[in-house]
Amino acid sequence: MSNVMKKMNNMSDEELFRFIEFDSSRAESTAYSGYSYWKSTFKVFMSKRSTRLILYFLIAILLFTFVQPYLPGQKSPTEIFINPETGRQYRSLQPNSEFWFGTNTIGQDLWSRIWSGTRTTMLIAVIAVASSTIIGIIIGAIWGYVRVLDRLFTEIYNVINNVPTTVLRMLITYIMKPSVGTLIFAMCLTNWVGMAKWIRNLIIIIRDREYNLASRCLGTPTRRVIVKNLLPQIVSVVMLDIALSIPGVIGSEVFLTYIGLGLPVETPSLGNLIDEGRRVMMNLSQTYQLVFPAIVVAAITVSFYALGNKFADASDPRNHV
Repeated sequence: MSNVMKKMNNMSDEELFRFIEFDSSRAESTAYSGYSYWKSTFKVFMSKRSTRLILYFLIAILLFTFVQPYLPGQKSPTEIFINPETGRQYRSLQPNSEFWFGTNTIGQDLWSRIWSGTRTTMLIAVIAVASSTIIGIIIGAIWGYVRVLDRLFTEIYNVINNVPTTVLRMLITYIMKPSVGTLIFAMCLTNWVGMAKWIRNLIIIIRDREYNLASRCLGTPTRRVIVKNLLPQIVSVVMLDIALSIPGVIGSEVFLTYIGLGLPVETPSLGNLIDEGRRVMMNLSQTYQLVFPAIVVAAITVSFYALGNKFADASDPRNHV
């Protein structure tokens, strides 16, 4: 150590120090961490093997649901099959090589009806959730940010919220003609309420933060403040609510059809299939008519619930690296 110090003492200032030339391009550069919220969220979300398995399983089911009619050897979900030898319907045949999931009580192929019913139910769920989300975000954002309208929206919310959701849906489906459109309308009329209240509460928490106050002082329009400043802060919460709403809509469709207020009998849906299976479940030889559609409903709803919870964990910045 002493030798090093002696050597440095013997060196001149020119040898110890040197001037760095000024670089204007480097002077203007700033540090960049490369952090992206959505990239990090997706990375954390896909980092667990269980999440990937559930995601791939759900994607496989949904893809097969829409591809199934175009595969070779598929039967019509509404055709009643007749035994050519006896001239009678293939009623309540157990699963075999020709009818993979068996037939129902009037001779229709249960395999085709299950996948056709899944398409119908998923169509209702996706449209209802998308519509309810858009309405809920718009009303919730205005409700939470515009103080003048807070009392008006609060009274509207109290009126709608005091009516049980299930009863209201039952009344709508009872009054209107049973159809896919009726079910979607009934879902949209009630689903947006919870989303709007949730968005409103979140916006109230962040609306008076410094950057929003600065935007208002600069005269930024209300629409731009909501779209640019507020909504990006709650995107992860909205995505979580969407993931959890789809199973809820599927369950509502199954319930309404189960009590006879859903889709017409001739329209295949998971609710209709479960209702048909319920009618014959006391006959042990026909329990398959309830088991197969129930398994499909359980697989889809549990997968959406699991992915929604895992996405909520992944969207938390504290879990990011």
